[in-house]
Amino acid sequence: MRGRAFGRRGTGPITIASLVAFLFGPVVLFVSDMHFGRGARSAERTKEAALVECLKAHASDIDHLYLLGDVFDGYIEYRHLVPKGFVRFQGLLARWTDRGIPVTYLLGNHDPWHQDHFSEELGVTLIPDSIEATHFGRRLHLAHGDGLAATDPPRSWVRALLRHPVPVRLYRSLLPADIGLGLARWVSRRLHDPDETDAATPARLRTQAHRLLRHEALDGVVLGHGHEPALDRGPDGVYLNTGNWYERRTFARLDEAGLRLQHWNGTRAQGIESVPP
Repeated sequence: MRGRAFGRRGTGPITIASLVAFLFGPVVLFVSDMHFGRGARSAERTKEAALVECLKAHASDIDHLYLLGDVFDGYIEYRHLVPKGFVRFQGLLARWTDRGIPVTYLLGNHDPWHQDHFSEELGVTLIPDSIEATHFGRRLHLAHGDGLAATDPPRSWVRALLRHPVPVRLYRSLLPADIGLGLARWVSRRLHDPDETDAATPARLRTQAHRLLRHEALDGVVLGHGHEPALDRGPDGVYLNTGNWYERRTFARLDEAGLRLQHWNGTRAQGIESVPP
């Protein structure tokens, strides 16, 4: 299975089968790092509208949508309260799941404190860490990527602490929603994850992805977190990073013709590079 699903790097020859798959076949989409709530209201509305339009452009062909973490910036959900905003995006997710389209949300380091709003109200499957999924015969490892980037003990300890139920429960219990959410967003905006400014993060993610490909029966690894779009092939499979939506408007699609890195230009998706079968 290893190396079967994706061929050599580049666009490769265009065949009738690959063209039909690209134009008419079902697609799986991967998008990450929207960081909704980080910027000014006008910028956030523009960012949300662009994502909604991009997803609507794929609505007739979508087979599965994966949100690969950091969808929100400093997101904390309380028992009876959820952060306001971004209802157009959430409404689209609800409409898709009502149609039977699966939406899977892998939590990131900026939005790990969900409870049940997305699952019960929107029909979205929440995944706290990583998963493996098979589409079009390709077995993929999917994750936000912060766990793979946290290779030194301090970062791995902080990550484990922030995802442990005890400190999360204490935070919600001791701080009312307005204070707790406001504090989380303030910290998130002013003290960005060091991985975002660390030039070594994209290389670290690539190294860890190819390590997974060497040691697991995988065809590909798809991550976010690094904020730099990437698509490359090693001897054991393909590594793809979706980049980030909040600045670059990049995402990925998988169909029968292969795995592709895409950019939304405001009206349509444009290919950046692809790995054909």
